Amino acid sequence: MSCLIADIGGTNTRCALAIDGQPVAVRTFANAEFDGAHAVLDRYLAELEGYARPASALLAVAAPVTGNEFRMVNLDWVISLAELQTSLKLRDVRVLNDFEALAYSLPVLADDDKLQIGGGRRRDNSPLAVLGPGTGLGVAQLVPTDTGWLAVAGEGGHVSLPARNATEATLIGQAADRNGYCSAECLVSGPGLARLHALLHAEKSAPPDAITKTALAGEARAAQSLSVFFELLGTVAANVALTLGARGGVFIGGGIVPRLAELFARSGFRQRFESAGPNHDYLRDIPTYLITAEQPALAGLASLADR
Repeated sequence: MSCLIADIGGTNTRCALAIDGQPVAVRTFANAEFDGAHAVLDRYLAELEGYARPASALLAVAAPVTGNEFRMVNLDWVISLAELQTSLKLRDVRVLNDFEALAYSLPVLADDDKLQIGGGRRRDNSPLAVLGPGTGLGVAQLVPTDTGWLAVAGEGGHVSLPARNATEATLIGQAADRNGYCSAECLVSGPGLARLHALLHAEKSAPPDAITKTALAGEARAAQSLSVFFELLGTVAANVALTLGARGGVFIGGGIVPRLAELFARSGFRQRFESAGPNHDYLRDIPTYLITAEQPALAGLASLADR
């Protein structure tokens, strides 16, 4: 029997059916075209052809899951599980954080679904961590238990962002002055990249897609902005690894970095990740990977639905 799975992000919603542990009939919808999650999922089910209508749903959302009703963080949607169950005529609806779903994909990623950045060696039966900038900055961990892997979500993107040099101290101070607080997400996310670029070059904010496009074309200021962005991500990743003891590996996902694989591999990310003072040897042994799979959160949801 199939299960409706969906990765509901701040910008897009990706829908599929989970059949035998695999996502099939994948479609992507722009959230701006809908007034709520129910409308997206209803559209997907209405246009589904060649498959029986699923009786249950397993959803990943870019929000802290604190009950049966909650508000998205970077999207003006309120999601009610009871309303979804009724309106979509489903037997049951389960929900988890989007990076919790991404964490469940880590054990099922094939070798060509990830790219190792730098050295290090994975330790078996050790915690894994995943983080990544997109509309926000998600963080989750995956820990081994006697009955299999268990994903644990948090709000690590909202921790304070530390500076490692004078340039970063200035950027973080300016961001804090403007926003009252500078979290990791404030500068390490899509909106964060736009904010960082504007602060770094004292110019009007540009869309993050425009910054990445011009950086890929070799424009110096955009390339510098991405360089700082990747190093800040290295700082956050190292802090996550140390906090969670993620000696099984740290994985980078999200909507931005996988599209910039070559630039990321050449960046200062790994050097920054390892350069944590007396913890250098500990971090040097932890491998870091870029997730290159096209729909990893859906793979994680499908794997969990199969369990």
